[in-house]
Amino acid sequence: MKYDLSNNSQVLSITELPRSERPRERLFELGPQFLSDEELACVLLGSGTRGRDVRSVARSVVAYLDGLGGCSQPDPQQLLRVEGLGAAKAAMLCACLELGRRRCVSVKKVARHPSEIFNVIRHFGDREQESFLSVLLNGAHEIMGVNVVSVGLVNRSLVHPREVFADALRLRATAIVIAHNHPSGNLEPSQEDLMVTEMLIKSGKLLGIRVLDHLIFSSEGYLSMMEAGRFFAF
Repeated sequence: MKYDLSNNSQVLSITELPRSERPRERLFELGPQFLSDEELACVLLGSGTRGRDVRSVARSVVAYLDGLGGCSQPDPQQLLRVEGLGAAKAAMLCACLELGRRRCVSVKKVARHPSEIFNVIRHFGDREQESFLSVLLNGAHEIMGVNVVSVGLVNRSLVHPREVFADALRLRATAIVIAHNHPSGNLEPSQEDLMVTEMLIKSGKLLGIRVLDHLIFSSEGYLSMMEAGRFFAF
């Protein structure tokens, strides 16, 4: 039996979990698209170290990748700073991500409906903290990338237009869809959500980059502020 001292909660090792809850078994039973980022990282890593179990290492790897945003590749030297991650596993993670990037770069997804945006970002829905995202679109409404703008409560001090539109300007995107998860599962936008939305729509107009929608989502579903008629107020 192991304990996660960071939150004083009891944590079972992978081998102590029922087979139906183990990441590798779940991948074969359900398919990789139904696994969380942490579970996928567990499958890649295979095992942890004597001082740190694989789920703890996987959690740190996912946090590092989230910090990069969706438009940047990991630095193998930076990955080596993750406790419990050696050169072999850091190299393997970088190689897997680069191979996936090369295979997917020619198959751009066209976002014609909020549900298609949700399918791209729904894996962020199981995060314990709110993640604010910007989904970049070109003139044909093809998805160019997903950028993690901030992690934490969504407010105007954390969600700054400079960060939201940085990658859109760099990659010459013509539009973005903003989104953030509600860990509680309640998809109703807060007053702060509405204020942030209004601020970003106005900023986008000045920059010539349209904000097409704001999705509030969980792992189970989403609310589109455009579909709900909330954009008409702006």
